[in-house]
Amino acid sequence: METLYRTFKLQLEHTSTTFVRFLHDRIAWNSRLIAVLGARGVGKTTLLLQHIKLYDNLDEVLFVTADDFYFTTHRLFDLAFQFFSSGGKRLYIDEIHKYKGWSRELKNIYDQIPELNVVYIGSSVLDLEKGGADLSRRKVEYKLPGLSFREFVNLSQGWNLPSYSLDEILSGKVDFPSEEERPLKLFKEYLAVGYYPFFRETEYHLRLRSIIAQMVESDIPIFADMNVASSVKLKKLLYALAQSVPFKPNYAKLERDLEISRNTLPDYVNYLEKAGIINLLRERVQGMKLLEKVEKIYLNNTNMAYALSDATPDIGNIRETVFFSWMRVGYFVTSSSISDFEIDGRTFEVGGKNKTQRQIKQAKEGYVVKDDIEYVYQNTIPLWMFGFVY
Repeated sequence: METLYRTFKLQLEHTSTTFVRFLHDRIAWNSRLIAVLGARGVGKTTLLLQHIKLYDNLDEVLFVTADDFYFTTHRLFDLAFQFFSSGGKRLYIDEIHKYKGWSRELKNIYDQIPELNVVYIGSSVLDLEKGGADLSRRKVEYKLPGLSFREFVNLSQGWNLPSYSLDEILSGKVDFPSEEERPLKLFKEYLAVGYYPFFRETEYHLRLRSIIAQMVESDIPIFADMNVASSVKLKKLLYALAQSVPFKPNYAKLERDLEISRNTLPDYVNYLEKAGIINLLRERVQGMKLLEKVEKIYLNNTNMAYALSDATPDIGNIRETVFFSWMRVGYFVTSSSISDFEIDGRTFEVGGKNKTQRQIKQAKEGYVVKDDIEYVYQNTIPLWMFGFVY
């Protein structure tokens, strides 16, 4: 266990607390079992290390990575019991999805060591966990998305701008320090390189491609117990989608072109969504807050579009992708029968400066969202402002 402590302390030394993600203050840290899920690269590990550094008693805490060599000869439960017996109170576990049988061991820790609090990090694909132990009644689960536009400008500019509710955004209440930097300049940067916290590093898109490859070639296949041939087909599916988004599903064509069976293809699409690689825009069943069939498939964020596309991404695709990416974090977003999106009965048409009101004329409450304007005018809202929703 000494090597685990040494690794933990070294990680803590290199963790900056200057900027902390929005999700931190929404987590009920006193809960006995906390899950923080999200795609690779969005900052889950840093978030936990920051909390430890800022708020925990280091004599009572241990942070471990579930794919550490230590666990090739030791069980997670045994580590937890030994740690607790030595006075430990809070155990943090990274990369939980890399540990076989993780859910059952966590259940045993929860049931048999009630005075030990556990926080674990995992790929968002764990949402699809089948078999193992049911943790739903025990855990408190949180999802961490990538950076919003607000978080990007705060991190890159050293600001501390607040978030706003959808109602406040539609009322034009977003306060931006335009005298220091123009929002559209920073917004353009964000669309290409601002979704992941490592945006300052060189070869950003190359690193992003590597992260996507890890999710497709490692995370999903391990979780879904795929063979090599299935993993290759999953990668081909992602490439096909990346060149076509926003993609209106034509499963018959995909099955034929990629030689993927009719029964398997929906599972592959589901895996890509849960892993944080694509977003699925679904229809709403009339009169009920239920999801029906998939209307369109988008990449998870605009940075992926720049990293994966063979050519410069279409600006119309970029606009819709970023709007959907932000709004789905805190709101129920579906397709609209007359426009692009619907949120809580409101209709949104996303476009450029020449976009008219024509498509939302029949909407009970409709808004035009434009990507190249700075200010609100009546029901026309700048796209960048929606990036302050979290």
